[in-house]
Parts: sequence; C-alpha cells; structure tokens
Amino acid sequence: MTEYLSLKDHVYNYIVEQINNRKLISNSKVNENAICESLKVSRTPVREALIQLSSEGLLENVPRKGFVIKELSKEEAKETYFIIGALDGLAASLALPFLTGKDLKEMEFYIQSIDLAINTGNFQMYHKMQELFHGVYLSICPNKSLVNLLLKSQKKFLKTYDYAGQQEEMKIKLLETNNEHKKMLELFKIGDSAGLESFIKDVHWNIDKVELIPL
Repeated sequence: MTEYLSLKDHVYNYIVEQINNRKLISNSKVNENAICESLKVSRTPVREALIQLSSEGLLENVPRKGFVIKELSKEEAKETYFIIGALDGLAASLALPFLTGKDLKEMEFYIQSIDLAINTGNFQMYHKMQELFHGVYLSICPNKSLVNLLLKSQKKFLKTYDYAGQQEEMKIKLLETNNEHKKMLELFKIGDSAGLESFIKDVHWNIDKVELIPL
C-alpha cells in the first residue's frame, strides 16, 4: 500500500511540476496516456493524482473532455489571497511561542539569500528561498490541519513567471516583498503575535497585489 501511495505522489509531483513550468497551461487538457508513457506507470496512480489535484482546485474534471488545467480569475485570486493571508497570519502567531534562536537565524539566512537571488536575477532561487523562509515557522506551527489547508490554497499560485524584459521592475517589487519578510522577522523577534498576524494578513498577502500577478 505504501508503495502504491508513493507512486501516486510521484505522478502528482510530476503534474505539479508541469503546471509550475507552464508546460501545462490554463484550459488545456491533461493527456493521461502521455503521463503514463512518460513515467512508465499504469493509469490508476495517474487517475488518483488527477482526482487529488482536482479536489485541490488546480484541475477541473469536465464531462466528456476529462481533466483540464483550471483557469484562475482575478476575483478568485483575490478571494484566495484573503484566505491565505488569514491562514498564514494565524499559523505564524501560533508558531511564535515555539520558535528558537536557531529558527530566527535560519529565517535571517533565507532573507539574505532572497536579496542575493533578486539582485543576481536568479528568480528560481528567489522562489525556493522564500518558500523555505515561510517553511521555518509553518513546520513549527502546532495546528497541522491549518498548515495543510494553507499549503493547499497556495497551490493555486504554482506557476512560475517569465521575467524577461521586465527584470528591473520585478526586482523592485520582489525587494519590497523581502522587506516584508524582514518586518515579519522583526515581529517574530520581539514576540508581537497580534502585530505579526495583522501584518501578514493585511500587508504581506494584501489582495491588491493580485493585480500584479500574471495569472
């Protein structure tokens, strides 16, 4: 049973990567046969992975067509941002009492790495480092159901972006975002739970930022 679940997870991760790299784009049909052939697996784990992705809102099971990549409207994106902000802020406030000095140093390291990634135009590294930054406190949050719901909501924003031609503009915006990480770290250090929750919800995940995202 464990091996079967591992195989389904392997297929799941493969499809997520295809979406992330925009090899599967909005409204396009997922070719189940191609996935089976590419990964050398049977149809069963592929179907299981597709059903899971559909339940998470990344795919839509369209009658007589099959699974297609779900398009996210600006309105849906704003609603999702609002939910993510509320969940992320709460998760951070719940994790705060359990953070150690080592955790704070780790977050500081990721912040510095993010600045380096932005200034060198390494946007892939940027996405990875900011994910690790948030992962420090999310891994410590005692409410695992809340964290799972948060991560599920964030999957709607999987796609990476092509910054060609607008690198300087994106650098400014991403540096602003990293300044928010620095503010979060400051609030973590002084133990301001209410301020931290409010800042993450109202500033870091402000719904107006959705207008800047190429969905």
